[in-house]
Amino acid sequence: MRLALYEPDIPQNAGTILRMAACLGVPADVIGPTGFDMTDRSLRRAGLDYLDHVDITRHASFDAFDAFDAGRRARPPVARLVLLTTHAETSHLEFAFARSDIVMLGRESAGVPERVHAIADARVKIPMQKGLRSLNIAVAGAIALSEALRQTGGFPANS
Repeated sequence: MRLALYEPDIPQNAGTILRMAACLGVPADVIGPTGFDMTDRSLRRAGLDYLDHVDITRHASFDAFDAFDAGRRARPPVARLVLLTTHAETSHLEFAFARSDIVMLGRESAGVPERVHAIADARVKIPMQKGLRSLNIAVAGAIALSEALRQTGGFPANS
């Protein structure tokens, strides 16, 4: 299981999501460009003291994330790209997650472009009250990742 952030806009949300990834032992992909300085020094200054505990792979662009690089794909070929989006028909509770899935979160301001929607192997949504637009991206990521880990037995063992 992996968590991917597509061009995150808000550093506090990215920090919250990366801290969650560290605590749950889930590697994270950050797909640029980001709306803020994504250097280790900047993240530490912003208070992400869990930076040493999260496995982050940075990608300059979605193409770099999805492309073949020297004969190998940055994204493992067996991994399904599962997009969390308000434009999905399937609830995250009805979707059968796999251990090799990459759960992708879109930009806070704009989601993901249509071409990323088209590339995604699956699109899931979190059921919400009618008439409300969306959850905070960090909250939505926690809800979806929690269900994915529950289904696949991927939560860390209690220590």
